[in-house]
Amino acid sequence: MLKAGRAVMRCGVAAVVAAAVGAGSMAAWAAEDGAIVRPASRKVESKNMRLVGYNDLQARSAYQPLIVKQGDKFIAYVGHHGGKHVNPMNGQTEDNGTSVIDVTDPKKPKYLTHIVGEPGEGESGGAQMVRVCDGKTLPKGDPNKTYLLRTYGTSGHEIWDVSNPAKPSHLITLVKGHKDTHKNAWECDTGIAYLVTDGRVDGFRSKRITKIFDLSDPMNPKFIRNFSLIGQEPGSKGPVPEDLHGAIPLGNRIYFGYGTLLGGVIQIIDREKLLKGNPNSKDPFAPTPENLLYPQVSRTDMHPTVGAHTTLPILGMEVDDFSNFVPQSEGFRTGRPKTRDMLLVANESTQNECHEDYHMAFMVDITDETRPYGVSNFHIDEKAGKFCDRGGRFGAHSSHENMTPIYHKRLAFFAWCSGGLRVVDYRNPYKMKEVAYYVPAINKNTAQRCLKVDGVNRCKIAIQTNNPEVDDRGYIYIVDRAGTGMHILELTGDARKIANFPK
Repeated sequence: MLKAGRAVMRCGVAAVVAAAVGAGSMAAWAAEDGAIVRPASRKVESKNMRLVGYNDLQARSAYQPLIVKQGDKFIAYVGHHGGKHVNPMNGQTEDNGTSVIDVTDPKKPKYLTHIVGEPGEGESGGAQMVRVCDGKTLPKGDPNKTYLLRTYGTSGHEIWDVSNPAKPSHLITLVKGHKDTHKNAWECDTGIAYLVTDGRVDGFRSKRITKIFDLSDPMNPKFIRNFSLIGQEPGSKGPVPEDLHGAIPLGNRIYFGYGTLLGGVIQIIDREKLLKGNPNSKDPFAPTPENLLYPQVSRTDMHPTVGAHTTLPILGMEVDDFSNFVPQSEGFRTGRPKTRDMLLVANESTQNECHEDYHMAFMVDITDETRPYGVSNFHIDEKAGKFCDRGGRFGAHSSHENMTPIYHKRLAFFAWCSGGLRVVDYRNPYKMKEVAYYVPAINKNTAQRCLKVDGVNRCKIAIQTNNPEVDDRGYIYIVDRAGTGMHILELTGDARKIANFPK
């Protein structure tokens, strides 16, 4: 991957308009300013996948699903983008927040409740990200409680008691008064949380940095430090690196992704050094260049047109294509070890109808953590499905983020916006290949996506698969930015044979 420059690109705007889909052949797109245009037909498209269950999520624009086993139940917590809809359970119009769905029986998902989020539209409201920890696992948690950590729109982060998922109650607000909070990660076994927050509040030059808390006792949060890339810290000069998007911790490493669509940076951090701070500094956690560099194992600046929306570590892969390792002899190696450490990186499509650079997924070899390098990429054939003409975004958005043994080191699940869900076999990470996909049908809740062309506002009804997730049973969950709902899927055919389902 080549060193990146810095560029800025903004997301397109979408209005929420319900539309019914009729039968017949594909209709041409109209060009009237502001006109709502829908295809006359857009059925489900699938390969090696089938629909198990569905919930409309009250027609709310959805970002992130998280599936948690609570006792003998499986509960889906779905974070939403901003907007407002009527909650049929109480008849009230509520700002989008967090949907809670019982998916114990995936064929009959049951909507339990809606936790109201921050007022605002699109990226400026809602409650996009959720994480859940059992109090029995947290070192100082109440063993009788289950805790939900979520973003509150873009202004903060808060913790809820979801011990009874149908009756959540607010416990504490950790961060408030910000403008660009986004994702979070929470280590349930230690309680350490990595919160994407607005760095400008603390004098940083970036609107998204990491604020680290000890949430081992959620009712007594302890702030540890702020962290960012060099060049984002207070008082720094020159170009500002792209904003943080999120972090995924694993063992003694944290994998940070910056620049969702452009100017991407992959940063690998030594967790222990990050949490203890620089022992050579009078103030170990002060945001100085020396302190920010101290825990850094490596920083990889990607190509200017590439971002790092999601960075999923896949360690200890056995790659059959590699010859047996021969120890160094006479100053050179005669082979390479078959066991490799990988990082699966997805960047993010943000512009409607492909009015942007190519956004895809990458496999990065991090066996030598200090010198990561890209070894393969994945994209789908746009022309075969005429995805750019369908409306809305087309391209990668996110991969799943958990490591269930059924799929780990075997299959990856990518949200591809108008391309639906794509399933990739990466058992040979140097030759990723698609083995399954599912593109949901447009329904009565699917919203329009608009694009101004030659001064004319052109709007098309289009599905926008946003984020995927899987559970320990192997079910796959996708949610839709355009309000189409949540689909619960399972693999079939040859794709299912790749997974590690119990015999």
